[in-house]
Amino acid sequence: MDGTLSQNDLSHVVDADRAHVWHHLIQHKPFETGEPRVIIEGRGMRVWDQNGKEFLDAVSGGVWTVNVGYGRESIANAVRDQLIKLNYFAGSAGSVPGALFSEKLISKMPGMSRVYYTNSGSEANEKAFKMIRQIAHKRHGGKKTKILYRDRDYHGGTIGTMSAGGQDERNIQYGPFVPDFIRVPHCMEYRAQEGWNPESESYGEWAANQIEEVILREGPDTVGGLCLEPVTAGGGVITPPEGYWQRVQEICRKYDVLLHIDEVVCGVGRTGTHWFGYQHYGIEPDFVTMAKGVASGYAAIACCVTTERVFEMFKDDADDPLNYFRDISTFGGCTAGPAAALENMRIIEDEGLLENTTAMGDRMMDNLQALMEKHRVVGDVRGKGLFLGAELVADRATKEPVSEKQVAQVLAECGAQGVIIGATNRSVPGLNNTLCFSPALIATPDDIDEITEAVDKALTKVFG
Repeated sequence: MDGTLSQNDLSHVVDADRAHVWHHLIQHKPFETGEPRVIIEGRGMRVWDQNGKEFLDAVSGGVWTVNVGYGRESIANAVRDQLIKLNYFAGSAGSVPGALFSEKLISKMPGMSRVYYTNSGSEANEKAFKMIRQIAHKRHGGKKTKILYRDRDYHGGTIGTMSAGGQDERNIQYGPFVPDFIRVPHCMEYRAQEGWNPESESYGEWAANQIEEVILREGPDTVGGLCLEPVTAGGGVITPPEGYWQRVQEICRKYDVLLHIDEVVCGVGRTGTHWFGYQHYGIEPDFVTMAKGVASGYAAIACCVTTERVFEMFKDDADDPLNYFRDISTFGGCTAGPAAALENMRIIEDEGLLENTTAMGDRMMDNLQALMEKHRVVGDVRGKGLFLGAELVADRATKEPVSEKQVAQVLAECGAQGVIIGATNRSVPGLNNTLCFSPALIATPDDIDEITEAVDKALTKVFG
């Protein structure tokens, strides 16, 4: 696209969108007098709307998804070729791309062995929850049904995954929720919770020990699983403090609690250096779920990956008619997803995007820290790889958050400059004050600098 598109060229499309499309995460009242945004085209890290306005996309499709950038013809061709051969068969049978991608994926995940295909991150997490519950009935007399989840973490939009939702504002008006989901404290040192004594232990160890306290309170014989994001995403881009994950692993092993790592955002290169976020911390999960970046949004695919130990629990007695995972994901049988995912992974390997993510993530972190020195409204910057956040506060001493209206103004000012950034949205009441960045793994130094320069100007305009 060359930016010459006029409003009238797409007036019918805009009218149809306004009249019939129910958009995600947005209030529609303004569309009665104004236009919804319609994204028409994308190339690399750039997208164009119906008015021909060009944007640098610093959030990879709005929700951490388009890891290898827009306009990848090789992925489109791989999907086309596969659809002509076989578009779908239920997951009770295999497919060529399904088998080959599972092999490729497992080669990047030492200790894991089995891939269960689904169509979304929410569904992948539901599958892990169901497996944990079935194991509780098969192995523990139906007692270890409780699943722990962490404050500020997010695992999906179904009623089941919202029951494990640590973002209260997302859950308002959607209850009642599923029983036996129990919350544990977050691990965000910047907003350390009451009870921590810095002189006695690190915050990472303290926060992990709070999980043990919950297990002991609930009863170890009732707790079957613990579901955590390696880096919390929509709850504020929270990187775990030193010592946290090692202690979490110890606790899970001590009490025979299955560890479920939600990599829906972090997975497939987003955090740099490693393919998955959990691999930075040397932990050995029982379940790993993933979605968004698996195929960079070129096809719908998500996976629930397990160890062989977990898999064996569902086939140890073939004479028992209930002794298998009695579940199906209809669109987990689509072949477009694994075909796209194979090519997506090849691109990441061949173009050295893990290394680029690490380098560009370091550059962006340096830039954000420079903004923190310049603007007192930036209270904290954090992240890993090209997955970063900047928390805005009205007062650094008290850490009082800025208003959501001011955060929205920063996003709008960046948009006016042609840069799309994100922010925590309807997540934690009173604490939706973190700017979120997740540019594609193909980002260049110029892209990174353009993003942070836009933020610099926006902060100056909104806060002075």
